[in-house]
Amino acid sequence: MTAAFVLGINMAIAAIFAIAFGVVAATNRGASGARWLAAGYGMGIVDIVLEFLLTQQVDPTPVGVGIFLVFLLAQTFCLIGVAHHYRVAPPWRPMAAIWCLTILAVPLLFSMPYGSSLRLALYQLPYFAMQALFAFVLWRSRRRQALDLLLFALQIVAALLYLAKPAIATFVGRADAPQGYMDTTYAAISQSGSMVTLIAIALVLLLVMMRDTAAEMAARSETDVLSGLFNRRGFDTRAEAALARARRLGEPAVLIAADLDHFKAINDSFGHAAGDGVIAAFARLLRERMPPDAIVGRLGGEEFVVFLPGVNLAEGRAGAEAARVAFAGATPAETGIAQRVTASFGVAQLMPDDSLFDLARRADAALYRAKAGGRNRVGTTLAELSPAPPAQAEAG
Repeated sequence: MTAAFVLGINMAIAAIFAIAFGVVAATNRGASGARWLAAGYGMGIVDIVLEFLLTQQVDPTPVGVGIFLVFLLAQTFCLIGVAHHYRVAPPWRPMAAIWCLTILAVPLLFSMPYGSSLRLALYQLPYFAMQALFAFVLWRSRRRQALDLLLFALQIVAALLYLAKPAIATFVGRADAPQGYMDTTYAAISQSGSMVTLIAIALVLLLVMMRDTAAEMAARSETDVLSGLFNRRGFDTRAEAALARARRLGEPAVLIAADLDHFKAINDSFGHAAGDGVIAAFARLLRERMPPDAIVGRLGGEEFVVFLPGVNLAEGRAGAEAARVAFAGATPAETGIAQRVTASFGVAQLMPDDSLFDLARRADAALYRAKAGGRNRVGTTLAELSPAPPAQAEAG
């Protein structure tokens, strides 16, 4: 298999992946990383075209310099794309340092004898450094799922391949001039190695993007847009899993049901937009006041729910009381309306044979009693409670 044939395959592969990443960017406006990756693989096509043109040059230096810098530019674009996708700041300073040193080294590098070992080593050094930055970005992202670790390993392999190329060239032989590069065994080996890593890295990147897009879509389907909390579906899924874990480990847990007091009157007096602002303010307070492992959801309207794993009834009541006091003391600047707003809470402790439905039913009964008792208070229940007399309750 000749180097020219492998190079042609590499061009087709680069074009396929440039299109693939371009489609991802076009169909997902938030995928800024895909746009940079499409540009990077597009520059890879330009680099391969220059490789073919090199064989026809009388003076190979201008095209050779173009190949050298265009490939580094392709790496740079891809590195920025990976950083954007992993939500890590691109390593601008190291990249700028690599570019400055590379440009400064161009006159020296291209004045050296073409086949010298020093020239080969210096030629591959910027590529190794840029590829190593890929691994640095991935590691700094702190994402350790299987695909992320595989991508990290591939970046290490690709970086080491650049270091190995001078030794490979020394072992199998190299051309005496740039125009003869395509006829060497070294070129075939080098391009084959590039083809394998090109395919592997691009495929894993696409799989990572597909995985993350699917996860983002799932998160959106389980998130309440107004409050930013879990909706009923998202809450139930996570609370069921947390409840099963608590039961398996024999740990306590509580469920807090919360409801804004006189919310209909707020909508009637200030409008639905103001009511939405109050809901958003209460959601922010719940996120801030509840423990990091709390599962917080909005079930609809002014109804909220919190599942607290590893917490007993007394601790759950204390947490609900703290949230109640904080919300009752919220300023108009925080709630968005010139009126004091309060909320009522019901707290129930997990019993050995409880389902999530059973636990929620008891928390609702405790909330109902808090409402019936005058609102702006916390009701609790350990076991089953009989409902409060209907005459004592008032809607809202």
